[in-house]
Amino acid sequence: MSKVLIVVDMQNDFIDGSLGTKEAVEIVDNVVAEINKDYDLVICTRDTHHEDYLNTSEGRHLPVVHCQENTEGWQIRKEVAEAVEKKANKLYLNKGTFGSSELVEIMKKYADENPLESITLIGLCTDICVVNNALLLKPSFPEVEMRVIADCCAGVTPESHDAALTTMKMCQIEII
Repeated sequence: MSKVLIVVDMQNDFIDGSLGTKEAVEIVDNVVAEINKDYDLVICTRDTHHEDYLNTSEGRHLPVVHCQENTEGWQIRKEVAEAVEKKANKLYLNKGTFGSSELVEIMKKYADENPLESITLIGLCTDICVVNNALLLKPSFPEVEMRVIADCCAGVTPESHDAALTTMKMCQIEII
């Protein structure tokens, strides 16, 4: 049975860049430690925007330029990227919005050849991209152990982090 780790948007802009928080900085070592554990596949998502970001729906609601493709802020945090690169099976997925239907399709294809034991999600931001991806994945894998590691995630605020964890728990996603 295969164990998959999904590392959501551990990018510089969300850690100490344009949308960074002290809570995001504080989870970096925990995230690296989790990546170093025994997972059969590690998938890293990257929030990916372009020069027209401020003209998009998201940009009008969150008018802070961030994660523009190929900028320093878009890059996965160095320590995190180094840990991922040591993994035999890894995949990077650029996503243009909070949740990724492409991630669900990738996981379905992977599961066809590798029966799943668990899907673990970690990363940023708990209350936006982590919760969106967890709730997209759960219906496709209702019998697979799905979990989120709380101290490997950070939200926009501590309160919204806690609210997102509660939401996921209510949807039968294990919070560790």
